[in-house]
Amino acid sequence: MKKTDKRTAGAQSSQMQLRLPLRDLVRETLFDTVIVAGVGLVREVLEEERTALCGPRYRHDPQRQVLRAGSLSSSLSLGGRRVEIGRPRVRGIDGHELVLPSWRVWSARDPLQQRAMEQMLVGVSTRRYARSLEPLPSELAVHGVSKSAVSERFVVGTERKLGELMRRDLSGLRLVALMIDGVHFSDHVVLAAVGIDTAGEKHPLGLREGATENAAVCRALLADLIERGLNPNQAMLVVIDGAKALRKAVLEVFGGRALVHRCHQHKKRNVTEALPERMRTPVRSAMSQAYATHDPKRARRLLENLARRLESHYPGAAASLREGLEETLTVMRLGLPENLERVLSSTNLIENLFSRVREVSRRVKRRQGGAMILRWTAAGVLEAQHHFRKVAGYRAIPKLITALRAHDAILDRQRPVDNRKQAA
Repeated sequence: MKKTDKRTAGAQSSQMQLRLPLRDLVRETLFDTVIVAGVGLVREVLEEERTALCGPRYRHDPQRQVLRAGSLSSSLSLGGRRVEIGRPRVRGIDGHELVLPSWRVWSARDPLQQRAMEQMLVGVSTRRYARSLEPLPSELAVHGVSKSAVSERFVVGTERKLGELMRRDLSGLRLVALMIDGVHFSDHVVLAAVGIDTAGEKHPLGLREGATENAAVCRALLADLIERGLNPNQAMLVVIDGAKALRKAVLEVFGGRALVHRCHQHKKRNVTEALPERMRTPVRSAMSQAYATHDPKRARRLLENLARRLESHYPGAAASLREGLEETLTVMRLGLPENLERVLSSTNLIENLFSRVREVSRRVKRRQGGAMILRWTAAGVLEAQHHFRKVAGYRAIPKLITALRAHDAILDRQRPVDNRKQAA
């Protein structure tokens, strides 16, 4: 390489080294200038409004009805924290303090709660909240970034999210399927209900916390959904995780209008847990092959044959397989396309939902009671809802609707017969 080329390359390298820190310096200076100028503009606007009310300073006005009253150290939300600003004060001649119009608007808009929620949901801990924010100029006094302040705002925010979820009006939803599953958090179980409407959209409907998946907890959850507008007098596919208590509660609330389907994944899990390790994979594979036939008669035959083979050595697994076997074939009897049948045959939809809940709450080391668990669950569920898409095979939902209305027609024809029997 020529000497001139080496000198040119060295000069370019030096320029790059100078340019990089200069770029950072310009960026910091620009940010500080914008923030400081913005705060200065706030002060100017407030002072102009006070002048408009009180008149020019030091000018005698016998008709004046509003007086200057000094200033008070206050704060406004800025960049995820509170920034101290001297608030000009005005009072009427009767001593009553007036709030300046701009201050009323700015102070009413408090995005700190939402900012704390967003930071916590993306994995920022309360201790590191301040570090996650853009630094402000040193001349601005800030507060509201301590661990306790952020935690308090998050508690308030998650309580609001839980309230929003539990108060949603369901009367406008036209649901064709209802999924209910329970997820364990420490010593607590949270029952979740998710609905699928006629367009294939998913809707989180409600949560209920309890010690176990008992019928009383499920009844309370369903009663709350009905009180908020869910129609119990129209046939609906109800997919549950396989717990007998859930089935009992669903039938008590919906009666014959519920086409109960037991989750395939839970059924396979329950059966294989009663088997030794070496037997679990082949039995799970045999059950999966049966459920993949899309033929309810053939699937029943294959599952019954499997139960007979297990009965002599593993009677517990055989009994678990036979228990509720017919209800694991409910969706298969509806004649739906494979992709929609696969979605409706398990509660994986809720499992995926709760995987998001676990992701956003992974930093929580101690869950202090059911109220805290519900708050975190509601926050995670509503966060996951932002990424909801239509269920696979949603274009075939009209076939499901036709099957449900046919079931309604059968029940309606049977009702007069039942009434005549009761009268006799």
